[in-house]
Amino acid sequence: MNQLPIRHCVLLGIGSLGPLGHLPASGTVTVAVAGIPFFLLVDWLEPPLVPYLVFVFIFTAASIALHDVGDRILGEKDSRKLVWDELAGFWVAIIAVPFTWQLAVIAFFLERAIDIAKIPPANWIEQRWPGGWGVVGDDIIAGLYTCGILHAAIHYFPNWVGL
Repeated sequence: MNQLPIRHCVLLGIGSLGPLGHLPASGTVTVAVAGIPFFLLVDWLEPPLVPYLVFVFIFTAASIALHDVGDRILGEKDSRKLVWDELAGFWVAIIAVPFTWQLAVIAFFLERAIDIAKIPPANWIEQRWPGGWGVVGDDIIAGLYTCGILHAAIHYFPNWVGL
């Protein structure tokens, strides 16, 4: 049996967020365990929008690279073991969204449903963009759709979303 070099094991461990990528429904579990607490932390810290956008951009770029290399190591396309794409999509979904438990629950279920449904152009991006670009690109589209819906809900139904 071939063993992976240590650097590959470290990269895969980081990309799977340790045990999270090895659980059933790993993407959903990761967003629940890491994405929602991050949403709460961002609201608590109240960073200005530009630094948050820079962070999300850098994390997304790192996700593309990680998924590109990680999938090649694993010999898979969009491996369920690598979960950074799910976080990138969720963190796009909550751009400039204030934290309430109602919005957190809506963001969680809506982003996951849109990601799974692969609403165009997400399906096209996933199938046609190479490597990590396609893997992360479809999650970013799901995040953008979710972000738009959340902001519409905040504007039109603030009482329903806890504001």
